Amino acid sequence: MAGRLEGKVAIITGSGQGIGRGIARRYAREGARLVIAEWKQHRAERVCGELAELGAEAIPVPTDISDRGDVGRMVEEAVKHFGTVDILVNNAQTFTPNVPFEEKTEEMWWVSLVTGPMATFRAMQAVYPVMKQAGEGRIVCFASLNGEVGQRLTVDYNASKEAIRSIVKTAAREWGPDGILVNAIAPGAASPVYEAWAARQPEMAAANLKTKPIQRMGDPEEDIGGVALFLASDDSRYLTGHTLFVDGGAWLGPSRERVKDDPETWKRPDRFRNASFD
Repeated sequence: MAGRLEGKVAIITGSGQGIGRGIARRYAREGARLVIAEWKQHRAERVCGELAELGAEAIPVPTDISDRGDVGRMVEEAVKHFGTVDILVNNAQTFTPNVPFEEKTEEMWWVSLVTGPMATFRAMQAVYPVMKQAGEGRIVCFASLNGEVGQRLTVDYNASKEAIRSIVKTAAREWGPDGILVNAIAPGAASPVYEAWAARQPEMAAANLKTKPIQRMGDPEEDIGGVALFLASDDSRYLTGHTLFVDGGAWLGPSRERVKDDPETWKRPDRFRNASFD
């Protein structure tokens, strides 16, 4: 039985570990041919070996997403080896230290901007002619709940992710007539970065999970990869310009328990208007 991405060619940035690796494995299981665009050569080669065991064809392409030339070569290598690019997943981004707003430096801002919205923009521009000629394409970008809620200590990262959401909406509007669909995922996943933080702050991590409707972190391959598969497949052929919060409901915010000050209140037709909350 053919997979949902049988024969499709996908470039996935930052796919040497974490979410990118999870998506690559999920795509491989569905028949995709893959470009593992990864900064560290040994990671790219390791993942290509894993994908070969799954029966998928994959090539490692060392890519520094902060370098315009590298991003262009990434697409060129994909076309040279596979003949086309059907799917682009802009997953990679470099993190900066978590420090208060007033301590963020211009250097930190530059790292977030050049590896976030600029890298996303450059990769999309590079792949656009290929997808336009084919008359179709799928682009999946990565946003963050941090930007949506204004998370503390990550102002540069927050701004970069909100910029990516704007890029997604603009490209979706402009490139829809060319058959190119563009969407974003804001994930909550057990990535290496998350796991390192959770190991340092186990009590805080456990408390954070309890605030979510689905009280666990997402699996990069099964949970995040599943939605990335949906966005790359024909199942999403009428969806563009959206950000999907794939975070177990964290985007809803912490639950607030309803307080029943007067039991009789709950018997009245207007009970919801009169109910009080903490």
